[in-house]
Amino acid sequence: MAITDPISFQLYSARLAPPDVDVLKTLAEAGYTNVETFRPNYEDAKGFRKALDEAGLTAKSGHFDLALAEDNLDQVVEICRTLAIETVVIPFLMPDLRPRDAAGWSELGTRLAELAAECADEGLRLAWHNHDFEFAALADGSWPIEHVLAEGVLWEADLAWIARAGADPAAWLERYAGRIAAVHVKDIAPAGENLDEDGWADVGAGVLDWDELWRISAASGASLMIAEHDKPSDFARFARVSAAKMRELSAANA
Repeated sequence: MAITDPISFQLYSARLAPPDVDVLKTLAEAGYTNVETFRPNYEDAKGFRKALDEAGLTAKSGHFDLALAEDNLDQVVEICRTLAIETVVIPFLMPDLRPRDAAGWSELGTRLAELAAECADEGLRLAWHNHDFEFAALADGSWPIEHVLAEGVLWEADLAWIARAGADPAAWLERYAGRIAAVHVKDIAPAGENLDEDGWADVGAGVLDWDELWRISAASGASLMIAEHDKPSDFARFARVSAAKMRELSAANA
């Protein structure tokens, strides 16, 4: 697929915004056209859909806990239909739930493949969102990400987490070309900077080569390019600065 929504935003990045801030209006004014949802957005899915429509935004992907998706897929499907979500993204495993060896990761991949098939029956895609732990080599020399991305499981690639793990984001994107559902457009501050933001940076203000990574993301089949910052000190600043850089990158790769 080609990039269809190059100026998208993961709403987790706005979780620390002041209560009186109209997050969706702020994003729309910054130029975003699509958002990626997470758990709080599902508490009143119908009300949130109304807010999206009023802001002129879509929500084509959403993060859902693995336990919820496996134990109550009907609820996930209902939320997706309410919000017009197309891609269900499994975003994280707590440390105590992470497999310890290749066999364990392979078993997780099998579970995800089964869930992907169930999602497909409902007209949905399933993707896995990575952090750094999927890029720590296992005892047998394999990588967790290789087992997670079982047949039918797509990938939402968080390139900054790959870089933080000491791996090469470009190489992994190219390896899984055709399996990339979305890319998290995140940046890393130079060493010693932005410590109050856990070392993350606004898109284009960090050390990642987004000019090159955007090109490779597009070539790898990503349809959504989603700005994310795990701990912005100023949500609105991050949104504006990142949207401007993403418009520049999108235009340069049109």
